Amino acid sequence: MKVAVVGATGLVGTMMLKVLEERDFPITELVPVASEKSVGKEIEYRGKKYKVVSMDDAIAARPTIALFSAGGTTSQKEAPRFAEVGTVVIDNSSAWRMDPSIALVVPEVNAHVLSATDKIIANPNCSTIQMVVVLQPLHEKYKIKRVVVSTYQSVTGTGVKAVNQLMNERKGVETEMAYPYTIDLNVIPQIDVFTENGYTKEEMKMILETKKIMGDDSIQVTATTVRIPVMGGHSESINIEFENDFNIEEVKKLLSQSDGVVLQDDPSNLIYPMPLTAHNKDAVFVGRIRRDESQKNSLNLWVVSDNLRKGAATNAVQIAEYLVKNGIVA
Repeated sequence: MKVAVVGATGLVGTMMLKVLEERDFPITELVPVASEKSVGKEIEYRGKKYKVVSMDDAIAARPTIALFSAGGTTSQKEAPRFAEVGTVVIDNSSAWRMDPSIALVVPEVNAHVLSATDKIIANPNCSTIQMVVVLQPLHEKYKIKRVVVSTYQSVTGTGVKAVNQLMNERKGVETEMAYPYTIDLNVIPQIDVFTENGYTKEEMKMILETKKIMGDDSIQVTATTVRIPVMGGHSESINIEFENDFNIEEVKKLLSQSDGVVLQDDPSNLIYPMPLTAHNKDAVFVGRIRRDESQKNSLNLWVVSDNLRKGAATNAVQIAEYLVKNGIVA
């Protein structure tokens, strides 16, 4: 099992290596890949040093699986080249997500769509992943009509430059700006660029990807995505309108038994999900579960997950695990 990690020196690439090691993924040979300026640098995996190689050298090595986290432009150019030599690419960028011929996968929701013909597989947007893990069991039980989501997203979702901006601002140090405004002690109601309809690309990703992953275009979704000065994970306030009524205790029991979900819902003891406690964990945490008393058959809940893990690296590795477990790759 030869595995390439493309973008191995970045935030998500580094986390992919960590998750592969933690989950004991059956790698016989690791091929770390990065931009030309990083070729020759060393990374460590399982106590062993590996030299970063170029894209051409990685393709020549014909890896079984390539985990991509190198940006959309790189993915569009290089993923097909890997696929041509038989490699299965699991891509973390937005490049392939809405391509109707490409599977967009969250294993707890729709891994069943994968087959041996899939040579490029898209990893969804981080904020979409954690939301659909919670939505899917509720949709199966009560049938979702509409979702209204507001996000509170970590600076780690933007990358190292944003983390440095936040930490430098806290120290009062002049810094390179990842955002158009100060992020420390501030909230920026913009993630990605604005589109013609007034929504940002991040908001449109949540709207469109949810329908594709859950395989139901009838689910109506509206989103507002916000960057906040935290690290450790993304938080989401989600309001769901169902076709059928529900029992709150039944909802809690259903979610507590759902794959990949951890219930943290005990307001009397101030127990609810937070980025601080979700950090470095693979689960999606849900709490603040309560009936929306203003609208029939509607529910409010709060969802938190580590965006670099389940929102990116872990989800990609779980896709790879599914491919191996089901004999789709070998």
